Amino acid sequence: VQLQACGGGLVQAGDSRRLSCTASGRTFLQYTMGWFRQAPGKEREFVGSIIWNTGSTYYADAVKGRFTISRDNAKNTVYLQMNSLLPEDTAVYYCAADRWGQYSDSPLRYESWGQGTLVTVSS
Repeated sequence: VQLQACGGGLVQAGDSRRLSCTASGRTFLQYTMGWFRQAPGKEREFVGSIIWNTGSTYYADAVKGRFTISRDNAKNTVYLQMNSLLPEDTAVYYCAADRWGQYSDSPLRYESWGQGTLVTVSS
């Protein structure tokens, strides 16, 4: 599956932003979708995921209660709603897909990646 992420930009602390990731192909509903982020000079880190068959969502502690992942299988799209943004949320955000996957916070588990979209949060 090919992924295309969009929605990044420059926002102020406290603002909200929604990222979208659209997948090609007819098998989107078979994929667990994850969001990861990578800040300058840091390793890529797990943000959250939504499981393909249950719709269960999981979040990193750093974003829990502020970020929400959802998906629209009819549109082959997964969303990352980010509220109460903080300067430390500044990063390139990536969507990723794991076919028939269950929960994993490891980037190694995910087989397809979008190109990334930059979110910059100013203080």
